[in-house]
Amino acid sequence: MKLTDPVADMLARIRNAIRARHQKVDIPVSKLKLEIARILKEEGYISNFKATEEDGHKILRVYLKYSSGNEAAISNLNRVSRPGCRVYVRRSEIPRVLGGLGINILTTPQGVMTGRAARKAGVGGELLCEVW
Repeated sequence: MKLTDPVADMLARIRNAIRARHQKVDIPVSKLKLEIARILKEEGYISNFKATEEDGHKILRVYLKYSSGNEAAISNLNRVSRPGCRVYVRRSEIPRVLGGLGINILTTPQGVMTGRAARKAGVGGELLCEVW
């Protein structure tokens, strides 16, 4: 199956799995999706992830994180830059998500990183998504 926007598909699968209270979600794997999952794990939004192979297809299995009151760690995920309308920002233009309570994920010349790390490194890039 050919997807127009694989990152939006990944975010939609995670959003749907959280709303259905699933413990894990399977996503077709790519290098960019692995980096996004790595950032979500580092920031504490998911409990773990791993790339595996099932039935000859490589998948990214993301284990979702819930609190003791069954409240999801992720409230929402928004795709910012889309294939039809790319959004690029300079270091000084990187927006804060909910006044610093959420994170941005950017692709920069130095790799995929959060908005906070991009500001600190002094680089801008394509604003992929916002997570809170």
